[in-house]
Amino acid sequence: MLRHVNAPSRRFTKASHDVVRHPRLSSDAKILLLYVQGLPDEPPCKPLSELARKLGIKGRAYQKAKEQLVAYGYVHEWRSQGDRGRWVTEQLVANTPLASEQAEHLRGAASPATPPPSTQIPAVGEPTARTVGGYQPVEDHSDKTTPHPPSEAEPTTDPDPEPKAGPADSLQLERAERVLLSLRHTRRELHLGMREARALAVEAVKWLERGLSESDLRQALLAERPEGGVRSAVGFLRYRLIQKLPAEPASPPLTEPPSAAALVVCSSPGEEHVFRPLGDETECAPCRQSAAYATFHGAPAPEPARIPWRERFAKINGAPPGALDGV
Repeated sequence: MLRHVNAPSRRFTKASHDVVRHPRLSSDAKILLLYVQGLPDEPPCKPLSELARKLGIKGRAYQKAKEQLVAYGYVHEWRSQGDRGRWVTEQLVANTPLASEQAEHLRGAASPATPPPSTQIPAVGEPTARTVGGYQPVEDHSDKTTPHPPSEAEPTTDPDPEPKAGPADSLQLERAERVLLSLRHTRRELHLGMREARALAVEAVKWLERGLSESDLRQALLAERPEGGVRSAVGFLRYRLIQKLPAEPASPPLTEPPSAAALVVCSSPGEEHVFRPLGDETECAPCRQSAAYATFHGAPAPEPARIPWRERFAKINGAPPGALDGV
């Protein structure tokens, strides 16, 4: 095997073995990182996605490479809103993995309000090879109007939001969170973490409160897949949950309960009394029963035997007759 045959004497990039031999980075991620490392020191002010397109890395391939670089500390992003309400994304690419605190320090050191980089205290221990800390391309989304949701999730005041719900809402939140976590089984690009699903469940609960079932909510989130794919599962689902929220169901008209019929005087002979008719009858039910008995038997109905209450109570409880005479 021949090595270093006709090695270039100029126009080459020194690559760290930690990058070239990284077991978790894909070839697209490595090529994109090496391409950025070979750029001049002056900031080109171009977003990482535009540089990736020059290499032929587009769509889902770019998103996967970027996610890997972010996960292993080579790329850091910050989104902020300007004076006119425009959202701007700042990107920092480093030769070596950086923690969030280290990236924040380099970001502050590269701002115009600070002294030149030569007078700054090193951010990561001992001096190492040149870090592309000054490379901060700005991606401005103000002049882009698309029918699809934003590519990245907008930042919130709390970087790790926790939905607050009372005991009555906890069951609904669990149902909504279960639906959001199940989307990964149908479409892998909608994979959410536990904290992401918990934060989005607050918006998903509104769907369940308006009468939709878990199946209806799942179908609404999976329908109408964007042509270019989903770049950010959190941003896409938040946009769809808010923009596609169905209207509240119309409440049924209030109906007054039917009023009770007025009392009328029974027209049967005997002692005068009143009753409340159900229809157009003029006699009460007991009088009608007595009249029917007399018509059938030819004699009025016999009076029911009146048993004293003590005897009725003793009969029901199985006590001997006369047991309650002294009560």
